[in-house]
Amino acid sequence: MTAAPRPSSLPDARPASLVMRLTPDFALPFVQLARLDRPIGWQLLLAPCWQATALAGLALNRGPNLWHLLLFLIGAIAMRGAGCTYNDILDRKLDAEVERTRNRPLPSGRVTIGGAAAFLVAQALVGLAVLLCFNRFSIWLGIASLGVVAVYPLMKRVTSWPQAALGLAFSWGALIGWSATFASLAPAPVLLYLSAFVWTIGYDTIYALQDARDDAIVGIRSTARLFGKRTRLGVGLFYAASAALALAAIELAGGGFIALVGWLAFSAHLSWQAIRTKGADPATALMLFRSNRDAGFLLFLGVALEGWLG
Repeated sequence: MTAAPRPSSLPDARPASLVMRLTPDFALPFVQLARLDRPIGWQLLLAPCWQATALAGLALNRGPNLWHLLLFLIGAIAMRGAGCTYNDILDRKLDAEVERTRNRPLPSGRVTIGGAAAFLVAQALVGLAVLLCFNRFSIWLGIASLGVVAVYPLMKRVTSWPQAALGLAFSWGALIGWSATFASLAPAPVLLYLSAFVWTIGYDTIYALQDARDDAIVGIRSTARLFGKRTRLGVGLFYAASAALALAAIELAGGGFIALVGWLAFSAHLSWQAIRTKGADPATALMLFRSNRDAGFLLFLGVALEGWLG
């Protein structure tokens, strides 16, 4: 039996999830600000971190560092929440004009700007505490990402490629995941970063299909609007580039049969998504977008198992 959504539940949330069932009403607006009711965001932010950690392990003929995996999990949840809170503060007026977002905590008045700002700082401090657990090179590399994070919410107002700005930010973990082990960078993590960058453009284009009609009315730009009837082709090209770059990164780190199987599963998943994109309604677009959690985990699992078993 499906749980009935609360009156303040958002359209793309999971009302039956454990987080929603355990959250008291007074805390619900803050859970929604951090998108804890929609875990796909932090899962996608986490994927390049874990993939790069596994890639670094593969280069050393071992599995990924489990302590690093845990730190990245905590950091991804905290920083995704902080980023979404920051985004909602900037976008509160635009969100009020879009059907899917007008019931978010800020445009609906359930949280004040001051309350949201304090919550943003608290989450950012958790992310900082995680970052300080790594080496100095990784700390400065993480700080460098803040510039990209800061400008991303503004991009939808000035360019049809806000998905590219999101890709720059969401893929940064591919660099830190490697540098946390080596305190430096190399071609393999750079290629993985580029793979995650174009992957993000692809899946966020699918996500933007949900709002294409309302975005056109309020003037929000996106690659979904830019590509129009050619969205499947655009997503397919970005996904093909992501798969090719991921393969190159794996080969540079040492390759192996198990890692190749994981890469094939990742590539097959992306192909399935691209095929389903044509004519996708909002529900299908959301389903395809969420499925990228599985795609990212398949790539991570193949590389991690190669390090552990290969």
